[in-house]
Amino acid sequence: MSLPAVVRGWPSPGAEICRRCARQLILTQQWRRQPVQAQQRRQMTGKAFAKYGPKYTAKIKEADDEWKERALKIKAGEAKAMWDVFEERGYVKDVVGTREDIRKLLTEKRIGAYVGIDPTAPSLHVGHLLPLMPLFWMYMNGYRAVTLIGGATAKIGDPTDRLKSRDEVKNAVVAMNMVKIHFQLKKLWANVEEQARRYGYVKTWAWRRGVLQNGHWWNKLPLLEVLQRLGAGLRIGPMLSRDSVKRKLTQGDGMSFAEFTYPLMQAWDWWHMYVQQGVQMQIGGSDQYGNIVTGADAFKIIRASEPNPAQQLPSGLMHDPVGFTVPLLTDSAGAKFGKSAGNAIWLDKFQTASFDLYGYFVRRPDADVEHLLRLFTFMPLEHITGIMAEHTADPSKRVAQHALAYEVVALVHGTAEANETRDRHLATYGKKQDGASLEAAAAGQGGAPDGIHPVTLNTAPKADIQLPRSLFEAGKVARILYAAGLVGSVSEGNRVAIQKGAYVGASPGQAAHVNKGMPLTQLDFTPVHLWYPEDTKNFIIDDKYMVLRRGQHNLRVIEIVSDEEWAESGRTYPGQPYTGKVRQLREQLKSLREDLAEDEQKTASKAGHGGKNKDRRLTGTEKQAFMAAFEADGADGADGADGADDGRLVFPDEKPAQVRSLEADIKRERARQSEKARRNGGNGGNGGNDTASF
Repeated sequence: MSLPAVVRGWPSPGAEICRRCARQLILTQQWRRQPVQAQQRRQMTGKAFAKYGPKYTAKIKEADDEWKERALKIKAGEAKAMWDVFEERGYVKDVVGTREDIRKLLTEKRIGAYVGIDPTAPSLHVGHLLPLMPLFWMYMNGYRAVTLIGGATAKIGDPTDRLKSRDEVKNAVVAMNMVKIHFQLKKLWANVEEQARRYGYVKTWAWRRGVLQNGHWWNKLPLLEVLQRLGAGLRIGPMLSRDSVKRKLTQGDGMSFAEFTYPLMQAWDWWHMYVQQGVQMQIGGSDQYGNIVTGADAFKIIRASEPNPAQQLPSGLMHDPVGFTVPLLTDSAGAKFGKSAGNAIWLDKFQTASFDLYGYFVRRPDADVEHLLRLFTFMPLEHITGIMAEHTADPSKRVAQHALAYEVVALVHGTAEANETRDRHLATYGKKQDGASLEAAAAGQGGAPDGIHPVTLNTAPKADIQLPRSLFEAGKVARILYAAGLVGSVSEGNRVAIQKGAYVGASPGQAAHVNKGMPLTQLDFTPVHLWYPEDTKNFIIDDKYMVLRRGQHNLRVIEIVSDEEWAESGRTYPGQPYTGKVRQLREQLKSLREDLAEDEQKTASKAGHGGKNKDRRLTGTEKQAFMAAFEADGADGADGADGADDGRLVFPDEKPAQVRSLEADIKRERARQSEKARRNGGNGGNGGNDTASF
């Protein structure tokens, strides 16, 4: 290609350029001559190519074809519609939209749905399971399912059905609750996958789920955009006419502007997830109907206020927001479900043990159990009918209650935990109890020893711990990891930090000395490394908390307490100064030597005041006793030597050499004390410090 051809079209045809620029222009001309598909293929590499390339497009087409085929089967009566499953299991109370439209939408379109949870408590409870169950069903049938943690909205507080405003909760407490609930939801989703496999559901490429936090977009969202897109089109009158608003204004303590805008924040969350992930349906508790209605109206206002006509999203049945609420669940006596003697039944096994959760469902009355089996299990209705027939034949066995309890514990804590809990319950309350079953039940309560099984979501230790402030003022990250129980020693903590094998709650992508810490409305981690001790304070949240994680599931939410409070509690942590094994052995050895020296000094003092300081020969009886003890020790050693050849493997002592040396010294000092006491006891009334000899 000639140079004039390259520069053809420039304003100045006679322009002169260097060889480097000419070479670049030649490459550009060759690039532009390639087909558009080839240009895109060359630009997309790695994940980008996998996502937008022909393989990804083929997967999308295959999933769409499968969905259309399924819709045809539903219309032909050969398969059951998702909405029909909700109706027959009793999940639907109030509907935003019409039932017929929602049924058609769920049949013809693979939409997304979400359930929102505000982290106002450190754990989910049984009441949260009810709106989550239809979301789990949708996921297992191929819809996108999202659980949203309202870290931002929790700082405002939902005023629905409340006459008194919520007590103000510190931002740091909300942040810690958000961390715990995030991992609880991850655990629930992992167990949903397990339940899906149990009941024959085969996971396909199109299954999508996620745990989101609305702080990720609220921290970046300008107030001006919200007012322009939403505030301009929303009218105050309809919002004031809501029953919950009128009751709080007339009968309660009034409503703040922040509480008044809570439904608008919830509506924006819905809109954001619709644009980003296609979330078109909201599922809520029985008290959320007003918020869902307001959210659907606000959704349409935001969509219509798009300033760029080219980016205007379509409207109509297949694109409008829909939602429904689940019923308020009470038992046959009218008591609110999920409460036991006024206390919530938590899904955190360290707040409500799996044994107590199992027992709560076993105690459900016969009149409620079939309804609860439909709501809280993935059992087919035919299976539930069979269980109820068996239960009716002999209600004293409580077959249905045990099936319900097992399924709930399996969903919340995993199948392995459910099996163990059921065995413990039967061993404790069963009519026939033998020693083996009781022993197994007692062993099950102790759990597995540390280090034998890997940490999973269902076996993760308790996340909440307390540690003294002096540990963090020292600032050594390896010692903090060791004290938190995430590593087995300080040296291992150093290795993990060097390899960046642990994580700390913080702003990602920022160096330790300038890190701003974890935002209080979203959960973010950054790898731990050997930062300077004075930089540790940057990772302390609100001067009171630190969040650490090793692996995917081993989490620690550390509350920092004063040294005085820690000392009064009488607790110690791994690596606490003056409490280590070596120091304890040294103190023990020092005490033994001091006692022995004191005894020798007293004996020498007695000898100097009238005792005869000369060697004393052992009597015949003492000599026989000494030889018998010596031969017994020799026999034990011989037996041990002979036993070494019996084919058994003998492993070396795994204790550190320093500990073994100190223990050997202590053993020798104790032997000296015993020998000293024996000799003194054999002196009779001699009174001197004579040295016995043969």
